[in-house]
Amino acid sequence: MSDKFFFKGRQDARQHHTAYGGFKTNASQKSGSKKHPLKLVVTNEARKQEVEALVADAQLHADIRLDTNEGAVESITELTAILNKGGTVTQAKAPSRNDPCSCGSGLKFKKCCG
Repeated sequence: MSDKFFFKGRQDARQHHTAYGGFKTNASQKSGSKKHPLKLVVTNEARKQEVEALVADAQLHADIRLDTNEGAVESITELTAILNKGGTVTQAKAPSRNDPCSCGSGLKFKKCCG
C-alpha cells in the first residue's frame, strides 16, 4: 500500500529548539552580581578606594582596574546608572462612583464629592 493513506507521524524528527542553543531562556544578566561583575576603570589609587567603598555599600561586585597611563579616562558609568536608578512610583487609585466617599460623610462618592 501507499504511505499517503496511513499516518506514521512526523517524517523528520526535529529536535527541541533549546537543545541546540536556539532561544536564550535565561537571557537576563544582572549587572553587579558575582557571575556578571561591573567592569570599572579608575585613574588613581585614591579614586579606586572611593569606588570600592561605593560598590561595597551597594552590595555589588565589580572588577576595578587602575589605569595610570597619560590621558586615561575614568569609566564608572555602569555603577552610576545602577546607583541612580529610581524606585517604583505608585499612584493612589481614584475612587469609583459607587465607593464610599473619602471625606467621611458616609455617602457614595457619586452623591457627595464626585
